[in-house]
Amino acid sequence: MKNYVGFATAGCIMSMIFFMIVNYITSPKTLWFIYPCFFLLLWPISLYFVFKKSAKQLSLFCSLVLIAFLITENLIHSPDYLWFFYAAYPIIWWPILMHLGAKSGSLRVAIVGSLTTIIYYSSFNFFGSPDYPWAIYPAFAVIWWPLALYHAKRRSFVFFSFTASLLISVFFITVNIVSSPDTVWAVYPIFAVIWWPLSMYFYVYKKKSI
Repeated sequence: MKNYVGFATAGCIMSMIFFMIVNYITSPKTLWFIYPCFFLLLWPISLYFVFKKSAKQLSLFCSLVLIAFLITENLIHSPDYLWFFYAAYPIIWWPILMHLGAKSGSLRVAIVGSLTTIIYYSSFNFFGSPDYPWAIYPAFAVIWWPLALYHAKRRSFVFFSFTASLLISVFFITVNIVSSPDTVWAVYPIFAVIWWPLSMYFYVYKKKSI
């Protein structure tokens, strides 16, 4: 395994130098070599931590490499707008959940994670682009984490269908109001969603009465 890591490291360095030279000779104004170098860098890093059997350190270093790549991309192509903050946040949660271990599946972590995510993106929405409340989209997605975990632990699947349908309905109503208040279109997806708890109710409770 040590030979594999050494071979991967040597091959990675050799390939990165090759791509840098080709980039400089053929198109020095466009830094395209960073893309293959990014993926090549993950090769020896992954092998090294697989050899050490340390998934936690693998998640940490791969996250750092990925965030560094996003920062580089941001500063090269659009330095006036630091968009990497939006993409870096979910990446950070990978090593966090890995280091939490079994606790990562707890309801407390899900609630803290969802609230932190909502506050994080809502802050960027409020200070960066307050004209449109786009934070409702990541907020809607992340609320499913504690909601699904809560009902899965209690096996309350029928109640989950009701609460989830309510969440979806509120989401579509909110999007309808903020995006196109002159056209009432939210009733169409809401009508389709209503069939979920209705079918769950008749399947579970009416089945018991037979």
